[in-house]
Amino acid sequence: MKPLLAALVLALAAAPAVAADVESQSLHPFNVRDLVMMDRVGDPQLSPDGRYAAFGLRSTDYAANKGVSAIYVLDLTKGRQPVKVVDRGGSARWSPDGRSLYYVAAADGVSQLWRLDLTSSKAGLDLTGHAAPVQVSHAPLDLGGYKLSPDGRSVLLSYEVFTDCADLACTKERIDGREANKASGTVYDKLFVRHWDTWANGRRNQLYIGTFGADGRLPAEPTLLSRQIDGDIPSKPFGDEGEFSFSPDGQTVYFDVRIAGTSEPWSTNFDVYRVPADGSSAPVNLTAANQAWDAYPVASPDGKTLYYLAMKEPGSEADRFAIMALDLDSGAKREVAPQWDRSAGSLSVSADGKTLYATADDQGQHPLFAIDVASGKATKLVGDGTVGAYALAGKRLLLARDDLKRPADLYVADANGHGLKQVTHFNAARLKNAKVGDFEFFTFKGWNDEPVQGYVVKPVGYRRGQKYPVAFIIHGGPQGAMANGWSYRWNPQTYAGQGFAVVTVNFHGSTGYGQAFTDSISGDWGGKPLEDLKAGWQAALGKYGFLDGSRACALGASYGGYMVYWMAGVWNEPWKCLVDHDGVFDARAMYYDTEELWFEEKESGGTQFEHPENYERFNPVNHVKDWRVPMLVIHSAKDFRIPDTQGLGAFTALQRRGIPSQLLHFPDENHWVLKPQNSVQWHETVNAWLKKWTDKDTSAAAR
Repeated sequence: MKPLLAALVLALAAAPAVAADVESQSLHPFNVRDLVMMDRVGDPQLSPDGRYAAFGLRSTDYAANKGVSAIYVLDLTKGRQPVKVVDRGGSARWSPDGRSLYYVAAADGVSQLWRLDLTSSKAGLDLTGHAAPVQVSHAPLDLGGYKLSPDGRSVLLSYEVFTDCADLACTKERIDGREANKASGTVYDKLFVRHWDTWANGRRNQLYIGTFGADGRLPAEPTLLSRQIDGDIPSKPFGDEGEFSFSPDGQTVYFDVRIAGTSEPWSTNFDVYRVPADGSSAPVNLTAANQAWDAYPVASPDGKTLYYLAMKEPGSEADRFAIMALDLDSGAKREVAPQWDRSAGSLSVSADGKTLYATADDQGQHPLFAIDVASGKATKLVGDGTVGAYALAGKRLLLARDDLKRPADLYVADANGHGLKQVTHFNAARLKNAKVGDFEFFTFKGWNDEPVQGYVVKPVGYRRGQKYPVAFIIHGGPQGAMANGWSYRWNPQTYAGQGFAVVTVNFHGSTGYGQAFTDSISGDWGGKPLEDLKAGWQAALGKYGFLDGSRACALGASYGGYMVYWMAGVWNEPWKCLVDHDGVFDARAMYYDTEELWFEEKESGGTQFEHPENYERFNPVNHVKDWRVPMLVIHSAKDFRIPDTQGLGAFTALQRRGIPSQLLHFPDENHWVLKPQNSVQWHETVNAWLKKWTDKDTSAAAR
């Protein structure tokens, strides 16, 4: 079910209007024209001396219905505008001497590694007069990810290959042979026949190393490091180079992987491995004793300690990620911050080895923390909003930060988080012209009188004394949260711009409130969370007089979609309409249709055939007889997490019962809606549905 929050963006009557220059528009409420055309800043990287920031920028080519990625560099000492150094490319990384940038871009339709050499002088790097980029890899397969060695002489490379092939060319030949074959059938002998949005092709992501030659180019055939490993490095579908790393001396490589075998669909047992960088021997498992998830290895600067993240509960993907320290000489392991009740991510270590850095959900925010290695004390460095990514060089931090009122831009601070300063302003003109709604977090007593948090976003144009229709948004996951962050899917400002107030609740099961709170939803999908939603709705109505409780619709995706189906049968009184995206309609069928069985078995206490009663306890399909509220159902054909038969089943139930309903189906999207023009259609359809059923005349007629 995870990564989980689901679809995207809003409305537009004509395509040319979206493609128009948004910056030239007059002052207006925030809408999809603004959202889909926002420049997306990410992947910040600091040069070794901390002076220059390299980062990616994704713009939208609306006519081509896709995003376009470029690479920029900013001199942080001069406060000038960033300079675009690569028109088409991504994953920029500095060479150890800080004079070159490596990046990934296509060459003849195949993703390759490139190098851009920057001219340097006493004044610094020349960002405009550099030489032409040099293609340094010439593999027949797409490069999936890479990481440079500390001395810059070699590079880790990930390729998706047939593991019984002796070289990369063999995989390419086999792919070409399959494409030439007129027979289209595929025989499978184990699960994961499809995953997320892709059918299995028999290939695995494998880890290689290549050494740069005297001409700066890589050999045609790199050295395989992940010998005898039946698994993906990095993991599919969302793994990245954070799953592999070098020792400080470059002689050893660490990586994490889940061994596939026949149990991969119901296992979360990732382990951390060590292998010589020259590939002279096979990888060795360092965390075999833990049957839960071990991942994201990072070595200390002195090479004596390996830090990594570890869960404790096998079969869980939402257990707390603890920070572990492994003494590489003795093999002793310890948890660095056992009293810090947060789940860590994106681990980094300071140059002196005394401090670890990690982001984590925390009370509706997603801050950056510094964790003292010796004491385990965690200190919040940048606490407001969402730190999406960060980089550290010397005493400088570079952050990509966003919040509920603005998309990500880059900020700098010292290593203690002091002196936070925004250094890029890519969407300033759009934000100046597009009015957004103010927001406020609130806390109330939820299930068992425990404190639960939510927030309200005021509609654009809010006036004291007036009442406004409400979009009640239920987040997915379910182990996720609606936090103080910008999103290109389910962005509350798209509803606020349409004149709706937004209410959302971080019910039991949400992240950032302690692991016990997160764990409490398992086995109780329709219980505690529903009580929290009911209590949160009443608390919001009591606190915010501008909410018109008689003109409200509930919306949700993934788990939020499950909850919409559940509410349709057991709590439908307040709602004028419902919107369900990629929700679970029949829990029993879901078990046999989905791909990641570990999730279903963890959440329902075992398999469906051994514990059928657990799957029926909160099964929405059993309450269809009580459905009555008009519903818009949205689902996509390439959603293998919650297959579209779930949405089709719900639409059948609605139509057969004579309940006003619509089905919006995307043949080319997955669990999320990502293509710009599909995003526009998504929100056009959703907004029209909300407005129809919250219209004052419609509401009066319904009464």
